[in-house]
Amino acid sequence: MSASFPETILVTGANGQVGSELRDIAIKFPQYKFLFTGRRMLPITNKEAIESFFEKTQIHYCINCAAYTAVDKAETEKEEAFLVNGTAVGFLASVCKSHKAKFIHISTDYVYDGSRKEPLKEDDRVAPLNVYGWSKLQGEELALNHNPDSLIIRTSWVYSQYGHNFVKTMMRLLVEKKELNVVADQIGCPTYAADLAEVILKFVTEHSTDNNHRGIFNYSNYGMTSWFQFAQLIKEKISSVCDLHPVKTEQYPTPATRPRYSVLDTTKIKAALAIEIPFWKESVAKCVDLLLK
Repeated sequence: MSASFPETILVTGANGQVGSELRDIAIKFPQYKFLFTGRRMLPITNKEAIESFFEKTQIHYCINCAAYTAVDKAETEKEEAFLVNGTAVGFLASVCKSHKAKFIHISTDYVYDGSRKEPLKEDDRVAPLNVYGWSKLQGEELALNHNPDSLIIRTSWVYSQYGHNFVKTMMRLLVEKKELNVVADQIGCPTYAADLAEVILKFVTEHSTDNNHRGIFNYSNYGMTSWFQFAQLIKEKISSVCDLHPVKTEQYPTPATRPRYSVLDTTKIKAALAIEIPFWKESVAKCVDLLLK
């Protein structure tokens, strides 16, 4: 009788927000072997290095959490943004196809232009407003061109207890400052990386020849808000006395233009996985409680 070996899940960008949350919950999935890699262990911008890695280790699933995420810096570091968010994604998707591994990639709401006023569906028109958005869109296109079985999850306003994000920045500034201006006319939905990590692994556990989810799915927490309202909730949770002032986008200029409206329609992913998505305020509260410990 032959021994049964666990399937291997490769997680790239393991030190980022989603990668770190996947590492935290990996213990709940003992039926899989996880490999968490950063850029030193696996430089995803080098196709030969990816090929070599896959030849040495049998990979069944590759979850690509690696990304160039400095939205404003991307305006001047265009080549680097497109290399990591575009070209490298194509490399990973192609190698996964040749090695019969399932490729799962994380994308962004910034592929949309923010001109709509109703939740955005996966097949709605894409027209990024900044270099970061264009680079992520290129990654989606290359993934699907090189590997039509690729699964792409678009998400928005990601935060967690790890890395740099709005929640951690606000928690610090709300203590340090007496008053803060926060943009109030950009509408979207925060996504707790821990919730997203659970959803990614639900796709993995449900994957089979009969249930091969592919293409694009939107995922964010339930509901919608503005950056200002988001900050107000954080202020309330940490009992800050800092005065918050709502401002318009024009009063807070940034190198990269942001979409004014990027609420994601999550109907498709809820139906595919038969899941209920947590309300954004509940997930923010969980994360803030963790950070206060």
